[in-house]
Amino acid sequence: MTPLAVTCLCLLTRTTAAGVQQVLLGHKKTGLGTGNIVGLGGHVEPGETPREAAARETREEASVCVDPAALLPVAEIVFRFPVRPDWDMEVFVFMSSDWCGEPAESDEITPEWFEVAELPLARMWDDARFWLPRVLAGEHIRASFTYADDCETVTSAVL
Repeated sequence: MTPLAVTCLCLLTRTTAAGVQQVLLGHKKTGLGTGNIVGLGGHVEPGETPREAAARETREEASVCVDPAALLPVAEIVFRFPVRPDWDMEVFVFMSSDWCGEPAESDEITPEWFEVAELPLARMWDDARFWLPRVLAGEHIRASFTYADDCETVTSAVL
């Protein structure tokens, strides 16, 4: 079995003046997931913790600074792609409402704020519908998802 790539996601949240909860996601422009709306994140580099990687990736992808100590672990998810085992990964998901900067577009991501009550799930990876609303509601998730041969449809979800 191919070893899992260790990756991270960072979900930054804010509350608008009108009291609306929002999460920062991004339109993926390159690489795995191109065309989807995704969380900010990527591979954990050698010598780096998943929390440190989440802070670095957030800065690189959206020009937003977050202290790794301010990142709350909210999910650990394993993804399996039987027809593309090189895509298999373990993802550590973090969330924070304590960050600074104004989100800006990068070569990889066009960041956008979305209302938590109206997540763009139909434009995200299929697994997001199973776990993202729960995490944003405050639940800690440990999950595993297996994708079909089309690499777009979840065939098995264990939460």
